[in-house]
Amino acid sequence: MNQDSDSSDQPTGQDPLLLLKTLQLLWTKKEMKKLKEEIRRGFAGLEDPLAGLLDMLESSSDWKGKGHSLGYYITTELQLWIKEHPAVQQSGIKLKKLQARVLRILAQCPANLLGPLISIYQLHTADRNYLLGHVSHLYHKGDYKEAALLSIKLKLQPDQDVEKMCTPLLLQDKTNLVEDYVGEYPELQSKLLQILDMWCEPGFNIRDITRQYQGLSRYKPDKFNRKMLSKLVFRLLDRFNVDPALCPNVINQRHLRTLNYLFYKRFVEKTMTQENWTDHVQSTVGENRWLQGHLIQLLISYCDLKTAARWAQCCNLPKEMLPYGVADELQKLQIQERVEEATKADNYEESKKKDYYQLPIPRANIHFLQTWEETLQCWEKVLRPGQVVGIDMEWRPSFGMVGKPRVSLLQIALNDEVFLLDLPRLLEHAETEGGKEKLPHFIQMLYSDAAITKLGYGMSGDLSSLAATWPALKDTDKQAQGVVDLLTVDKQLQKSSIDWKKGGRKVDVLSPEQNNEDRGFRQPEKGLSLLVQHVLGKPLDKTEQLSNWEKRPLREEQILYAASDAYCLLEIYEKLCKDPASFGLSSDLTASLVGKSSIKPRAKKQLNKQEVLSPSGQQCKGSKKETSCCPAPISPKEFSVVCDNMLQGLGRYLRCLGVDVQMLENEDDHRKAAEIARQEGRVILTSGLPYQTLQSQVAEGRCFSVNCSEKAKEQALQVLKHFNVQVSLADIFSRCQVCNCDKYLKISRERMRQLVEGSRQAPGDGGAGCLARSKEKPSQSCDAAMPACNAAQPGYTLHSEWPEGLDQCGASIALAGGTVLQVAAIPPGVLDKPVVTDFYCCTRCGKVFWEGSHFGRVVSQFQDVLVTAGDEHL
Repeated sequence: MNQDSDSSDQPTGQDPLLLLKTLQLLWTKKEMKKLKEEIRRGFAGLEDPLAGLLDMLESSSDWKGKGHSLGYYITTELQLWIKEHPAVQQSGIKLKKLQARVLRILAQCPANLLGPLISIYQLHTADRNYLLGHVSHLYHKGDYKEAALLSIKLKLQPDQDVEKMCTPLLLQDKTNLVEDYVGEYPELQSKLLQILDMWCEPGFNIRDITRQYQGLSRYKPDKFNRKMLSKLVFRLLDRFNVDPALCPNVINQRHLRTLNYLFYKRFVEKTMTQENWTDHVQSTVGENRWLQGHLIQLLISYCDLKTAARWAQCCNLPKEMLPYGVADELQKLQIQERVEEATKADNYEESKKKDYYQLPIPRANIHFLQTWEETLQCWEKVLRPGQVVGIDMEWRPSFGMVGKPRVSLLQIALNDEVFLLDLPRLLEHAETEGGKEKLPHFIQMLYSDAAITKLGYGMSGDLSSLAATWPALKDTDKQAQGVVDLLTVDKQLQKSSIDWKKGGRKVDVLSPEQNNEDRGFRQPEKGLSLLVQHVLGKPLDKTEQLSNWEKRPLREEQILYAASDAYCLLEIYEKLCKDPASFGLSSDLTASLVGKSSIKPRAKKQLNKQEVLSPSGQQCKGSKKETSCCPAPISPKEFSVVCDNMLQGLGRYLRCLGVDVQMLENEDDHRKAAEIARQEGRVILTSGLPYQTLQSQVAEGRCFSVNCSEKAKEQALQVLKHFNVQVSLADIFSRCQVCNCDKYLKISRERMRQLVEGSRQAPGDGGAGCLARSKEKPSQSCDAAMPACNAAQPGYTLHSEWPEGLDQCGASIALAGGTVLQVAAIPPGVLDKPVVTDFYCCTRCGKVFWEGSHFGRVVSQFQDVLVTAGDEHL
């Protein structure tokens, strides 16, 4: 029993340790009502309740674990009791002695006890230098997490070195704790971001940081790299709303990745026009000399010295920055380049007329509207009952940057004309002329009028972006009626068992010879372009899709593309309604498509408009029956994915739920995900810029873009709901969290104790963990794990007999297949816990797991996608 000398200052009153024994008995019997009464009665009988509580905590250890303990219950009851009996509060020298005692306890207690103890012993009134000294002592002992938690509770951060406090936490992958540490202090947020940005500087050696913490427990050096730091910086910039200019190194690296992506789109895929590519390169590089220098190097690699020289001249780069040979070309090529580009443009236009869908209305019938007066004429024609309108929207591509896209152009197509609404200009006029509510009112009228059929493609995502652009339109999706999302039709057509037909003839995909020189071998059509090709015979030319739609004036090519994007919806709808059977659709197509319910957009818009809407316009959610627009429910065992290296947290969550997950290493190229997906039949999970590259390398629907602004748990829910993966209790922790294996060896506690005692204490394995599993789960897998499960070699038995296939040599304990069990990493206290009756060893990597409380937490986190029917062992 560990009592402080101060406890002897109680000459009268009840002994706190005798009271503790009484309370422990009631706690064991779970007689909570009596327990509460006895706590209050006991504290009333103590000479010094505050010292008595410390006596109890110092003589007991149950409160040191996670969750609700008797110590936590006693402490919180005392906190309430003190509010009713304020006279028991101490002050002066006696309070300082109590504060010194409680600080020793705070270094060991879980987070839920910190607040009550700090309140009871008035630690906010203690000498600040004394508290800082105590935290510093914890830090130098290596208790970095405890030091940070105590600093947060006592609000000591302004007097501490943010770099010193946060660095070891980052090395231990405790980024959430780092965010909480600076969460209430804008100055510390800026300092932290500047430090992280400095670590991302190209010439900075991160090993100079990691070398100082070589002996750090739970050190995760693979998590401490520029990619992780860059991702953290962008999350903090978004969360704390800090000016990105504070982090020039991270921003420059992001822009450099954008540049590389633009070069890939233009010169490898050849799916971007010269005009669009030039616009984006100029806006990405701007006046940044560092980026301009990288641009010249990329131009030399992808193009030639002449092209690099032309850009060097446009950027007005000094000669000392130019690579050898570029300066010599500066005076030669301007006229020749213009002639070649003009010739190429003429050839391209001729090819487009032959190979792509052409707008069937005159150019004069396309109206670009920038004033309220012009818009009034549009609405008089649009808001007529009984007509069908095609609606589309355009915005500047974000290329993975923070924030939602803002709509720059709203296209509305009627039977014989198209209206293009310049939203930025109209927003500007509304602010100056006091008509802020007029245009949103007309848009809401259009969407809510059931007598007008509205056509779109991925309409839910469009409305989400429109609401982000104009907050007055945030409820438009809830009021929408008479909407037809042709994305639904697209899904139905793809599932149709008959060939694509046009006039009774099969429509062929264009051959490479039909493509013009500028585009080279054309990528397979997808999305709306593919639907246009299937129904109307020629694909939609999407080379203007990645335009800078915020730049004014719009080019003629942009205007024609925007008008075609909306007008083609009318032609598709008309053709499908005339002859749905020839496309494998039901004869009552019109009745089934025109919905009266509201559209329910996803919480976050995906760049590729992955949303699938039901015929009524409602978002499809996972169900147990397959429908025409929602995938059939599958179990995690039937779902296998490969996670890009920026989504390792998501990968761990999915693996925790039983999904077969492969994860790219930090140094792997993103394109490796496509190779794995094709070879092993996996779905790619990625985010941001890599999605644009990867989706074209696998079949449609086999690449999914995850919202990178969400945390890993929300990302996992998003993936499970999108693919209708239904998780049961039996799936949770059915796979090893380290190596993805789903085969375990079950060993009883007694046998495991013998194995541990018979082995030497080999350092550094770190190979044990808490497996929060239902007790029946592992018994399903090991008889199929290895050929060792036969009479000749019974090394993988799941029963409690001694596993004969285990070979023990010194500290190493190996299965018959050669896998070494990492038994030395099991903490001694675990073997003494009565609730731990069995251990489960991964048959591939040897990691050892045992039953714990994590199972309940996972069930709580993922209850929205959990199927509990039949799981009686909960």
